[in-house]
Amino acid sequence: MLKVLIPTIMLVPTVWLTPAKLLWPATLAHSLTIAVTSFSWLSNPCDTGWSLMNQSMALDPLSTPLLVLTCWLLPLMILASQHHMIHEPINRQRTFITILTTLQVFLILAFSATELIFFYIMFEATLVPTLILITRWGNQAERLNAGTYFLFYTLAGSLPLLIALLLLQNTTGTLSLFILHYTTTLPMISIADKLWWAGCLVAFLVKMPLYGMHLWLPKAHVEAPIAGSMILAAILLKLGGYGMMRVMTLLEPLTPQLSYPFIILALWGVIMTGSICLRQTDLKSLIAYSSVSHMGLVAGGILIQTPWGFSGALILMIAHGLTSSALFCLANTNYERTHTRTMVLARGLQMALPLMAAWWFIASLANLALPPLPNLMGELMIITSVFNWSWATIALTGAGTLITAGYSLYMFLMTQRGPLPNHIIALDPSHTREHLLLALHLLPLLLLMGKPELIWGWTA
Repeated sequence: MLKVLIPTIMLVPTVWLTPAKLLWPATLAHSLTIAVTSFSWLSNPCDTGWSLMNQSMALDPLSTPLLVLTCWLLPLMILASQHHMIHEPINRQRTFITILTTLQVFLILAFSATELIFFYIMFEATLVPTLILITRWGNQAERLNAGTYFLFYTLAGSLPLLIALLLLQNTTGTLSLFILHYTTTLPMISIADKLWWAGCLVAFLVKMPLYGMHLWLPKAHVEAPIAGSMILAAILLKLGGYGMMRVMTLLEPLTPQLSYPFIILALWGVIMTGSICLRQTDLKSLIAYSSVSHMGLVAGGILIQTPWGFSGALILMIAHGLTSSALFCLANTNYERTHTRTMVLARGLQMALPLMAAWWFIASLANLALPPLPNLMGELMIITSVFNWSWATIALTGAGTLITAGYSLYMFLMTQRGPLPNHIIALDPSHTREHLLLALHLLPLLLLMGKPELIWGWTA
């Protein structure tokens, strides 16, 4: 565990001691080494439960894929941010990379925490670097508004979770994930018990976010710099799903009755946010709403509480993390050339950048869950387990899948096909850095088709 955490912390002195000319190559090499080292976690046997334990950190088949994804994303964020940060003062560049590193440290500690309060503290600590990223390096003046939304939605959801965890500590005497499974389940009868159950889940449902609590996400995504959008889509939304998976198994007695409204809301959200995507004009906003739609499916899979639902949710979280991050990178390459996110003004780019259009095509197909990509595997497992719970849900999940295909193709056709507009006179050619960045997003996704057992969690 420490073989990744300590080098990540040591990245901070690397950032501040490296000469200005070598800052980006050195930090990229350092973070890529950490990412490759983290692959060794995947070789741990899945059937033994927890592994690589120390006093407060451990790995299990649920947290390992998310931790590897966290480590994999830092070099990609550094690659993606290089172009728009290079003109800033050198100390500001160093501060930017330090904030990304701090965020990675908090995320590693959150995903590997074995104490619920430790997890809660790290869950909240990720707010600070993300808020700085959005409010300091965002593009428009609305970034302050987006930061406020982000902070208050997340904090308002998290306070009931803190109270619920303290109550759980009072009742059971422990918050260790090792011991909590063996404590006697509490009789939950009163209204207060039901509120306690909701308190445990609301923070994670806001973070995912569930439809109805999602208003902070499109704002945050649209205003954040590219690194902020990538980490938000790929990892921070997954913190909500991970927290739900951890807490749901502890709340056994009440879950079957109380999860009904949330499952219906999640599945309804898939259709509603998909429909919102179909009428978006802003490219980043479309990708942000598509994230809400996919995470609604994940929430439904977790709330069903079957092994297939859990596995499907984990697979879809990993696949969606890579896909949506790649889409944000592609949107950013368009923005850096045309300086607009409006799709009508930056269309027909296949004529000018044919190789980029190939990456767009693969990412769009991954977003609409083309077989045999892991996206489809996760969606099918969730749809099957939800159908097993109630056959009527096939109307919601089926419509959601069709709408997803519709807006993914709409996004591809709007940005790539058709004649190049007359106002686009000169475009920079695509750089090797950008092709490398997209290859590092989409190759893992394609390789996972050959070995999906790495990411399907504890039912292996």
